[in-house]
Amino acid sequence: MYGVRPLKKSLTLDTYYLGLDRKAAVFNRGVADELRRSIGGRLSRPIAQTKPGWDFDYEALWQFGSFGSANIRAWTVASETGYRFPAVPLKPRFSVKADISSGDDPRTNTLGTFNPLFPKGNYFGVLATAGPGPINFIDVHPHVETALPHNLTVSFDWIFQWRESLRDGVYSVPGFLIIAAGKSNARFVGDRPGTEVHWQANRHLWFQAEYGVFYAGKFVKESQPGCNLNYWALWAGYKF
Repeated sequence: MYGVRPLKKSLTLDTYYLGLDRKAAVFNRGVADELRRSIGGRLSRPIAQTKPGWDFDYEALWQFGSFGSANIRAWTVASETGYRFPAVPLKPRFSVKADISSGDDPRTNTLGTFNPLFPKGNYFGVLATAGPGPINFIDVHPHVETALPHNLTVSFDWIFQWRESLRDGVYSVPGFLIIAAGKSNARFVGDRPGTEVHWQANRHLWFQAEYGVFYAGKFVKESQPGCNLNYWALWAGYKF
């Protein structure tokens, strides 16, 4: 269930309820059936199009339910704040994302690991399908985007990520457990600089190139052979 209400001064308020019933869900504490309910709200203002201005996207979400015989109590707070200069050359936009989502403590009978349900990988950097994802994490994510002639846009971002709970592991963007907790008490997971180039050739055809590097942090290095990851991708799309 989802509701949207426009507010004054270009503000929009979204409220929603999402239900998830998943069999044999896998978290750091084990495998069990997951019944999760999510209640959230979002306050946003669109990116400036004609004159310089602020934009933002703030969201908070609470989750409850059951995981096997355990309860679920999880949460997240996500934010993005930006400023765009649409009237100057390159129309630059500078923004910073800051997010936090809860992790688990397996010593309790309550699963605290947040479930992002169906996350968009690119929201967390150009490493859309590789590297740590939005579960049990704290991140700071600066981003710069410019618009060049001939419908070409270039962006650069850098994401820094830590674990929210030192007793929970690191998960991929889709939600699979990558590294279990227990071998390291370090909080820092790693950082990922990346760049993206997008060309809208015409109203139907577009091309995109991405490149990023994941630098393994202390937790990754102490938990397993921590190697840096180079990621690149080329995309082409046609919209009818």
